[in-house]
Amino acid sequence: MQCAADVLLAWKSDSQSGLTHIEIVERLSRHGRNVLPVEVRKPLWRLFVAQLVSPLIYLLFIAAVIAFAMGHASDAAVIGVVVCVNAVIGAIQQGRAQHSMEALRRLSSLKARVVRDNQENLIEASELVPGDILLLAAGDQVGADARLITAVALETTEAALTGESWPILKHADVLSEDVVLGERKNMIYSGTHITAGRGRAVVVATGLQTEVGKIARLTVATQEPKTPLETRLSQFGQSLVAISIAMFAVVLVFGLMRGIAFVQIFMVAISQMVSMVPEGLPVAMTIALAVGMQRMAHQGAIVRRLAAVETLGSTSIICSDKTGTLTKNEMTVTTIILPDGRWIEVSGAGYSPEGCLTHQGQLIDDPALRRLLEACVLCNDAQLVPPDVADPRWRALGDPTEAALLTVALKACVEFEALRKIHPRSAEWPFDAMTKMMATQHGSKVFVKGAPECVMSMCDAQPFEWVNKMASRALRVLAVAELDNVHIDRAAGFETWRGHMRFLGLLGQIDPPRDEAKSAVKECLKAGIRPVMVTGDHKATGLAIASALGIAKPGDMAVDGGELEWMPEQDLRANLDRISVFARVHPAQKLRIVQAFQSQKHVVAMTGDGVNDAPALAAADVGVAMGMTGTEVAKSAAKMVISDDNFATIIKAVEEGRLVYQNLKKVVLFLFATSLDEVAVLLSALLGGYPLPLAAVQILWINMVTEGAVTVNLIMEGLEGDEMRRKPTPIDEPLITKAMWKRMLLMVTTSVVVIFGFFVWRLGSGVDFKLVQTETFTLMAISQWFNVLNCRSAIQSSLSFDVLRNPWLIGGLVLGNVMHGLVIYTDTLNHIFHTVPIPLADFFLLGFIGSSVLWVEEIRKGMVRWRMNRSLIGTG
Repeated sequence: MQCAADVLLAWKSDSQSGLTHIEIVERLSRHGRNVLPVEVRKPLWRLFVAQLVSPLIYLLFIAAVIAFAMGHASDAAVIGVVVCVNAVIGAIQQGRAQHSMEALRRLSSLKARVVRDNQENLIEASELVPGDILLLAAGDQVGADARLITAVALETTEAALTGESWPILKHADVLSEDVVLGERKNMIYSGTHITAGRGRAVVVATGLQTEVGKIARLTVATQEPKTPLETRLSQFGQSLVAISIAMFAVVLVFGLMRGIAFVQIFMVAISQMVSMVPEGLPVAMTIALAVGMQRMAHQGAIVRRLAAVETLGSTSIICSDKTGTLTKNEMTVTTIILPDGRWIEVSGAGYSPEGCLTHQGQLIDDPALRRLLEACVLCNDAQLVPPDVADPRWRALGDPTEAALLTVALKACVEFEALRKIHPRSAEWPFDAMTKMMATQHGSKVFVKGAPECVMSMCDAQPFEWVNKMASRALRVLAVAELDNVHIDRAAGFETWRGHMRFLGLLGQIDPPRDEAKSAVKECLKAGIRPVMVTGDHKATGLAIASALGIAKPGDMAVDGGELEWMPEQDLRANLDRISVFARVHPAQKLRIVQAFQSQKHVVAMTGDGVNDAPALAAADVGVAMGMTGTEVAKSAAKMVISDDNFATIIKAVEEGRLVYQNLKKVVLFLFATSLDEVAVLLSALLGGYPLPLAAVQILWINMVTEGAVTVNLIMEGLEGDEMRRKPTPIDEPLITKAMWKRMLLMVTTSVVVIFGFFVWRLGSGVDFKLVQTETFTLMAISQWFNVLNCRSAIQSSLSFDVLRNPWLIGGLVLGNVMHGLVIYTDTLNHIFHTVPIPLADFFLLGFIGSSVLWVEEIRKGMVRWRMNRSLIGTG
């Protein structure tokens, strides 16, 4: 890797005067603006058209065209309205998601301090060009990739790029060419932050040429997988097309064999084909996903793609980043060891000074402890920013490690601002990568802190076993010491102090888990979802955090990027069940991990906030980005954004996703049970030599109105309470499962026996055919109303399952009854639908007969509950 002078020469730049205006204009023209491609917002019409791409929609279109060609324009119009309503709802919901994403973008643009034309300027980072001279200070965000020219105690956090949570000390020295990204100490990268020190650097890459840009290109090239629901619906639609055409042919052939007029039987066959197509399913599915999306949004989860709502419910693996997702991304001192060997535990987490210091369960206020904490405050360059109106959290300004020392001092009532005024700093020795120590002068005292092996080797006491114990708990350990009556002499070096330092103690820090993360992980495991940590941090640290959260079980493995690089694909897949932590992985490896899980038919959710997470977020079945700390690249790649950065919100979203799919299955069961009722009754009449029990227009009425009044409302069913105790839906599970087919067979058999039996009985009783057909039409509707109650739960009784809990469904049933009453008891609609008024007494009789489907299903549910109770007693 070239020295700084060679880099400046290559870019024809000057470290003191910077570029000239003419050079800037020319380079801006050649290299383009320093921006990444922004996702173009899709217009509403494109979102609308996208909703029409489905085999079910195609079949509905064909049915509408045939109906129109046969002169039944009203039937064609009804089908067209259903399709358009579905598309409009879907387009509006996805448009809202796009709007929500735009609202999450930062309101202020990034600025950069540069030297141009021998003057310091503050410019938009988007105007940076290769060769620009950057001026860097603590608190700055880096706007482009740059080679350091000078660096004074300069530290950066690169968690957004590499996943590494610790600040990295930078320098301007020459490094070898084969140094990996995380070890390029003489480079700073776009999207990272300066936490301490100052420096000067020359820009070497902008826009898509930066490391962030390369990852963005990788993200764009990543193919987005279909959601499980889209796959199931595609397979289901193809099967349905074949079945519907076959049924159309069967009805037509049998009708012609019976001598029924071609036009009459053709329209009945068309109506029957339409009845086999669940017109309500696309609308119900869209509304189910939209309602789920809105519920998730209220809980802080913004879904960017409608179908991803259901995918969350099928998730079986959550690959989660550690830093800032499972942990707070705030360093915290948890353990202190004093020179006499006393271990002190520190409660609280993050930079908030809430917490206490205890020894063996008792609060401690000790002179030795106070000396240690005062040294930590004085030998420290950080600041703590208290909560304010803009941000209710305590925040670190400077090195997070040093900010954590100020926090623990405040917990022990050591006021750092007052102490610094009493003991001002007269000299300093900044942290140096070679010595791994820093020192500050306060009067005649010098305080030193740094790596334990360096500080303690210069003290009279060397209890290294304490350091090993703390390191085994994945703590980052700092040692602190003091000297009396000496002065800092950088020319003489630290070596002159060897044997004269007085050891003050050790402090162990960790980036602590979020308070809600442990319970969220527990919920995951209970729901059959396996969380896996994918982090850029050290393997030992990751495994310790994973064990503390319950992600890693005894005997589980942690694999780092180096080991993963050499691991054959077959070995990776063979060990996936035992690997709980992937550490020090780069973007391509994160992709490999996601794809390895997907190869085993897992539905994978990937959480993250960094630029390095973006390709895996795009490849995962559900990419989940953090809204507050997440980079724009990560948000654009994700299908869902957590606006509150709360890991537990994902679990709530999973529960909502499971509810959505659960309600969709209820709708599918209802729609197909009722469709098969109609087909079976019609075929029974044709095979038995009876007249058609339903007119074509009556079949369409049942499909469009009777079913439509309750189908969408069934989607509004709430949680049954056991959603998070069920296993995830297998990715290859069909839309209609074996259990659903069995329920459907029972419900359809009961309905057909009752309806066709009633039809034959009334015909044999010499009743007028128009009245028999009207009563059969009404009995079919009543059976469907009772069936919708059956479909509310597979186990719970419809009579005790809080039937009033879903007012939408009750309203739909009332509306369906009113609409059906109008069809029967108004002259105009009598003429259109070939109906006649039914005597009131007969109407109540029909209600009693139609309830048979409810009682038969209640018996089945009772037997299922009895078997479940016996099973529980047996296992108990």
